[in-house]
Amino acid sequence: MYDVYMPRENEYFEVYTIKRGDTLYEIARRYNTDYNLLALLNGLNVNDYIYPDMTILVPKRDIKYYITKNNDTLYDVNNLLSGDIKKLVNENKNIYLKEGQLIVYRD
Repeated sequence: MYDVYMPRENEYFEVYTIKRGDTLYEIARRYNTDYNLLALLNGLNVNDYIYPDMTILVPKRDIKYYITKNNDTLYDVNNLLSGDIKKLVNENKNIYLKEGQLIVYRD
């Protein structure tokens, strides 16, 4: 038997259970987030099939999210998030700035 990954709600994300007829675009619109980010956070492509009873992580509203790109610097990321660099570092335990790392920031 395989262990199934079950997302857990935490300070940055809510858990959402897919219902029949849901799309990533519709879920993103309902939660006021970008559907590309929603797909990335859940290891999906925007065109991947989602099915009823599947659980995904949904970004909480008062938190900013950024997925790093090649050649990003901490200064660049901080400016994009319009934040305080000390708070940014405190919110993220490890910042490697490798492509595809999730950075979070709470105002």
